[in-house]
Amino acid sequence: MGMPRLLDQLAIVLGRAPEKRAPSPEAAAMHAAKRGKGMKKHELQAEIDEAAANHTWRNRRWAALIGINLLFTLSYWVDIQILEGSLTASRLLGFHLADVYSSFLVMLAQRHVAVNLVIGAVTVTLVWAFVGGRSFCAWVCPYHLVAEWAEMLHLALAKRGWVRDHPLHRGVRVAFWIGFAALALLTGHTLFLALNPIGVLSRAVVYGASLALLWVALLLAFEVVYARRAWCRYVCPIGLTYGVLGAKAPIRVTYDLESCAHEGECRKVCEVPHVLDLTIKGRAEETKLDVGPDCTRCGLCVDVCPTGALRYELKGVKRLL
Repeated sequence: MGMPRLLDQLAIVLGRAPEKRAPSPEAAAMHAAKRGKGMKKHELQAEIDEAAANHTWRNRRWAALIGINLLFTLSYWVDIQILEGSLTASRLLGFHLADVYSSFLVMLAQRHVAVNLVIGAVTVTLVWAFVGGRSFCAWVCPYHLVAEWAEMLHLALAKRGWVRDHPLHRGVRVAFWIGFAALALLTGHTLFLALNPIGVLSRAVVYGASLALLWVALLLAFEVVYARRAWCRYVCPIGLTYGVLGAKAPIRVTYDLESCAHEGECRKVCEVPHVLDLTIKGRAEETKLDVGPDCTRCGLCVDVCPTGALRYELKGVKRLL
């Protein structure tokens, strides 16, 4: 990813809408060759139906997410001391791990640089800078999983016309990022850590349920009836932080214009649909592109793509299994 495209993608992470840009000569020639040609959606229906039944990456992700969070529980209750603490701050085999944004808030509130938090935050930064995008959201965050199930309910109700989504401007997420930080600095209290459903669920999984779960339930209800995936899309500063930190990661979801049938199944399942605007016919500016850093790497688009135009890749390696 060149510097101009990197800066463009970071602007999108921060809330700017994707813009149509002039394609390269190779991409323009491919767009022209596809114009009025190619397979129609009904001709691909068998492949679409087969791909829709494929949940390979989703199942791998759910297994990883549940496994990681249960490891916290086992370490606490069985005292195996592998992964201790919660997602806010923990130790893996004695190595400190700390959420980057939460650590930043704590140090702002205390007006003190805590060495253990710095070590933990740097370690976590290196991990997500390698894995990339908002992978933490899809592969580790417990709220993401329950919000994914809530989204299924929202879509079922929306199909019956009982609810509808009310999209907000994604730039509001930056305002929340700045606002929570300003409150920590000015008041000495980390309001975000009290409201953060990730921390609430992580602590509930490890230490048991608390009344704070009522806040999570209210948030999920709001997402079901009013704004689909509101916390993840419009509020969560953790996702925003990791999206920026993982912008140049070697692991990414890639898009191949030549293979794409532009049938749109990927955008239907995408949790952050703007990152797949490049799959719209005539939009891709290059024949091969990385999906932007706001991508959660959830794998839903990879599963449903009937032509294999979307895939996981590691830089220097053709394709990940």
